[in-house]
Amino acid sequence: MRVHPMTGIKRQELLTAIGIRLPIFQAPMAGVSSPALAAAVSGAGGLGALGLGASNVEAAAHMISELKERTNCPFNLNVFCHQPSTRSLEVEEKWIKRFQEHFVMEGGTSPSMLREIYRSFVANEEMMRLLLAVRPRVVSFHFGLPAVDVIQALRAAGIILLCSVTDLAEAQTAVAAGVHALIAQGYEAGGHRGIFDPSHPDDQLTTAALTQILTRSLDVPVIAAGGIMNGEGIAAIMKLGAAAAQLGTAFIACDESLADDAYRAALVGNAGYHTVMTSVISGRPARCLANRYTEVGRTIHIDEVPAYPVAYDLAKALNAAAKRNNRTDYGAQWAGQGAPLARRMPAGELMRTLVNELELATG
Repeated sequence: MRVHPMTGIKRQELLTAIGIRLPIFQAPMAGVSSPALAAAVSGAGGLGALGLGASNVEAAAHMISELKERTNCPFNLNVFCHQPSTRSLEVEEKWIKRFQEHFVMEGGTSPSMLREIYRSFVANEEMMRLLLAVRPRVVSFHFGLPAVDVIQALRAAGIILLCSVTDLAEAQTAVAAGVHALIAQGYEAGGHRGIFDPSHPDDQLTTAALTQILTRSLDVPVIAAGGIMNGEGIAAIMKLGAAAAQLGTAFIACDESLADDAYRAALVGNAGYHTVMTSVISGRPARCLANRYTEVGRTIHIDEVPAYPVAYDLAKALNAAAKRNNRTDYGAQWAGQGAPLARRMPAGELMRTLVNELELATG
C-alpha cells in the first residue's frame, strides 16, 4: 500500500478541523443511534453520528435527510468495511440445526437458510455515491478500510476520515492509506470489535494502553473509545494523549436512542456488570450484555459459527421469536464494560452533564 504523505491534521487541530467545540464523539452504534440522538449531540457541540453499516442506501439516505433537517452542525457517517463473507453451506446448516430447539421453545420457526443481511461498504458503490453526494464533515470506517481510491475520493471531497483500530499495525495501515485520525478502540468497548481480521490473534489492548501506544508512535489525532462514561473518564484519557473521546454505551440509555425498554433495563441491571465478548451472535467478536445467547455461546467454538453477518440473520430471527413471547434474553444488547455507569436522560442533558464533569475534572 502506498504511504500517504501526510494526514494534514494535528492532534490540537482536530476539533477545529471538524468544526466542533467539545472533545465528545458519539459512537455510531448501528441500530441504536438515531437522527434525533446524533442531532442532539452535534447541536450541543460534540460530534453526533449515524451507523449506516446495517442499512441499505435508501434507508441510509432517509436517516441522513432527517438528521440534516434536525441540525446544520457537523456529523459523522459510519460504514462497515468487512471483507464479504466466505460462506459454508455445511456450517450454516449445522448452525440452523443447533438452534432448532431454541426456536421450538419460543414457538417460532427456524429459518430454512441464512442470508448475508448487510452489504459491506467495500462492495457498495451506491453507498459511496451517497456519501459523495451528502459530503458529511466526517466519515468513519469500522472493520477495516475501503480501497485506496475510495479513500482518496472521499478526501478530495473535503471529508475528514476516521478509522477504528485495535492495535498499532492496524493504525499504521490506516494512516498509510490516508485516514486523518484514528479511533483507538479498547477491549472494554461495547459492540463489535473493529479488528480488521478476526481470524488473527487479538491483543485485547485496553483503551488507555492503546491510546498511549498510538499517540507515541504516530503523528495523527487519536480518539479514544471504550469504557468512557463520564467527564472524569474523558479528562483522564485526554491526559494520556487523546484528542477526544468517543462514547457509545453512555448514550444508549438516552431518550433519543433506538434501544427498546428491555435493552435499557438490562443496561443498568445485573447484566451490565457481566458483559461478554462473543462471536456467536453475529459472526464477529462483539461485547454484549450477558444473556441467554451469550451463555449458549460459551460452549461454541468459533469455527462452528457462520461468517459475519450471516450468523446475525439467525440471531435476529430467534430474538424476534422470543420477543413475541415477551422474552428479551436473546437480544443483541451491545454494551461496554462501563454499562453500570449509564444514566437515563435526554442526550442534550447528558452532554451538559459531561461538560460540567469534564470542566470540574480539568480544573
